[in-house]
Amino acid sequence: MKIPRITIKFDVEKNLYNVWETCNDNNAYGHDFSKTMPKQIVKLCKNKKFEDCKKELKCRMLSVHSHPLIEPIRKFLDFSWSKISKEYFQRLEKIIGKQFYSKEVIIYLTTAQRCPYRPNENPPYFYVNFFNGIQDMLLTIGHELMHLQFHNMEYWDKIEKELDYKKTHDLKEALTVLLNIEFRDLWIVDDRGYPNHKQLRKFIRGQWKNKKDFGLLLDKSIKWIKKNGIK
Repeated sequence: MKIPRITIKFDVEKNLYNVWETCNDNNAYGHDFSKTMPKQIVKLCKNKKFEDCKKELKCRMLSVHSHPLIEPIRKFLDFSWSKISKEYFQRLEKIIGKQFYSKEVIIYLTTAQRCPYRPNENPPYFYVNFFNGIQDMLLTIGHELMHLQFHNMEYWDKIEKELDYKKTHDLKEALTVLLNIEFRDLWIVDDRGYPNHKQLRKFIRGQWKNKKDFGLLLDKSIKWIKKNGIK
């Protein structure tokens, strides 16, 4: 199998945009990420266009963006991921039954707790929180790579037809409970998920332990969601 090239960067423009977007995003699966941001930053960005507050936001965050720890942390994360990358992708391919769809992925360090992903960019990219410990950073990488792969498979369109856009995203998030079963030894911390998905994650865990068949798991999860819904 071919291992995708993972490039880890810190980009001021990308971070500024993610900070602004986080300040204006208050409903991610029932979680308000804007509450994790400094109040003065939220006040600066809330309900404003990015270009209208970008200059002042950049000035406010200059001390963070120029911090001498950024490069050492970036290098340490790059080194740490290189130690588990091959094993991670081998396990992911075994579980899902498909080789990873992209030859390259870019990871951007961000000062926001919210770590969105962009599966259709070329190359695809996502964010990892700069302030997390190394184990949580590695978990985030595994979590987001699983999302990227799921987005770019035939399963996505099939599930959207069965459910809808929102519930498909709910299932995508709940499926990361598999990280706690099949990958936890790689980073030694748990993927906690969102409170709204607690019961679905419990169902997925039980089904997977009973039979490790990803297609079957999706079929049963779709039926569960149709019957029980997502809060």
